[in-house]
Parts: sequence; C-alpha cells; structure tokens
Amino acid sequence: MSEKGKLYLYEALELRSEYDSRMKTLRDCLPETRQNRDRLSFTRDDDGRRRPSLDFDMADARKDLRKLEFKRRKLNAAVQETNYNQRMDFSGESINLNEALEIRKGLNERIGELHTQVVRSAYQRVIYKEGRDIVEENEVTYSDSVKNLGDARLAFRELNRKIRKASFEAVVDFEDE
Repeated sequence: MSEKGKLYLYEALELRSEYDSRMKTLRDCLPETRQNRDRLSFTRDDDGRRRPSLDFDMADARKDLRKLEFKRRKLNAAVQETNYNQRMDFSGESINLNEALEIRKGLNERIGELHTQVVRSAYQRVIYKEGRDIVEENEVTYSDSVKNLGDARLAFRELNRKIRKASFEAVVDFEDE
C-alpha cells in the first residue's frame, strides 16, 4: 500500500499470521518451551543434554518475542477497529465486518447441520413390528433438506465473497515493518 502507516485488511491479516509464526519459532527455541515439549512428547535427544549454540542468545530471543507479542496485540486491536468500522450490505441490511464474520461462522455451522439433515432425510426409518413394517416419515423431506442446504451454501458464498472484497478495500491503521 502506498500510504505510510496503513495496510489493507488482507495485508494486516497476513502480517498477523507472520507474527504468529515468528512468535512460535522463538518460543520453540526457548528452553522452557523445549522442556515442556519434551515432557509431553516422551522424545529425548540421544544423550539428553543440550546447550545453546554460540550465536543464539536466549535473552535476545525473549526480548524479540516480547516485541513481537506487543506488535501483534497492537495489530490485532487495529484489525478489530477496522472490523467494527467497515460496513457492508447483506440480506438487505447494513452490517459491520465483525457481524459479517459472526454470521459466516453461524452459516458454516448451519451448513454442517443441514448436511446431516440431508443425509438423514435420504432414507426413511422402517421398523418391523408384528409382521408388518411401520415407516416413520422424516421431519423434513429430502427435497426440502437439499433446498435448505443449497440456500445456506449460496448465502455463505455470497457473504464470504463480500468479506473477502472488504478485506481488499478496508484500511487498517498500522505500519508494516
């Protein structure tokens, strides 16, 4: 982005992921994290002894980790502010990006539920009782289940595209390194 101190939302999200990755690398190099990992995984080095490499300074690593944690917190706060301020239209109403993300999460869960409903409604339950079959009808017909699932998938796709588009338009007040 050309404007100093600003990022598009998609750039800010990429930077946040990079910060997460860099923080994980630093944490994994620290002895306290290594000891915890060894204790949980039951894997040991051949001789069980390790010492820091000559060019690895634990104090510098901890300092760098704290700086990254601070930057990530600031970046995350700026992303959240943008999410609350960026608006879009969905289903005839104006919502902020944060609401859109919550709706998308709910739609994704709903799609899972509707998938299960479609699978269940594909077959009727037949109970054999006293020489005859009793057929239990499904609460929702197969064709209605398929339609509901299709509608939910279309709504998810529409919303996801709008969220993605917003991430290329919304600006986050944060300076990249």
